[in-house]
Amino acid sequence: MNNGISILMYHQVGEFEPMHSHRSTYCHVKRFRAQMAWLHRLGYRVLRMDEVLAALQGRIPVPPRAVALTFDDGYENFYQHAYPVLAAYDFPAMVYLISERIGQPAQWFAEDGRATPPLMSAGRIRQLRDAGIDFGSHGARHVKLAEVDPDVARRDILDSRTQLQDLLGDEVRHFCYPYGSHDAEVVNLARVAGYATAVTCQRGAATAEFDALALPRKAISYGDSLAGFFWKVMMKDKPKGEAVILEPIRGA
Repeated sequence: MNNGISILMYHQVGEFEPMHSHRSTYCHVKRFRAQMAWLHRLGYRVLRMDEVLAALQGRIPVPPRAVALTFDDGYENFYQHAYPVLAAYDFPAMVYLISERIGQPAQWFAEDGRATPPLMSAGRIRQLRDAGIDFGSHGARHVKLAEVDPDVARRDILDSRTQLQDLLGDEVRHFCYPYGSHDAEVVNLARVAGYATAVTCQRGAATAEFDALALPRKAISYGDSLAGFFWKVMMKDKPKGEAVILEPIRGA
């Protein structure tokens, strides 16, 4: 029986002034460098999401120190700040893209009075794809899927997969619920759309008991010290909140 896999959730990585709100969506690049350096030094195995699924299904062994690195939204600062660090350690990563917001500013930030950082262009995404970065879907329009009409949610989930497959020229197998908004119906919509995994914002280690379309993650925040970072990485508790546990991964 394995202890689970820590799927780490990042948003922006860069040089940011001290902040007191929305801290879970920022990581200073200096701390990111230190986090990746220590993962490397301590012998952590960084998995692709395809490997996460295979490990939770029992098709490959779960390494004793296993993590996956995920980045929501697809900001240009991923290329500027996160990618060079990942490349230095040959770490894979999954970036979840908003298919109808590619190359645009992150306009939803304006609702909170924040500056709207740019999202990566199609050309940048293809460049990183060719360099070995993996891409998944974060929906078509970045809406709270559990709070909209089911037909709207279904269309958003399907459209994003089709649009990203056209962009990348390859199958898009992995999904991330915008804002972590999901329920049993939304999870099943992602399954019917053809995704192999989907991740939430619920905190905890991913284990074989969870539906592959409702995997928990651990948010890495602006305020996390290196000690706090490793406390999250090593934490094996159950997800906080109402986890959606539908179809066990084992034997899937």
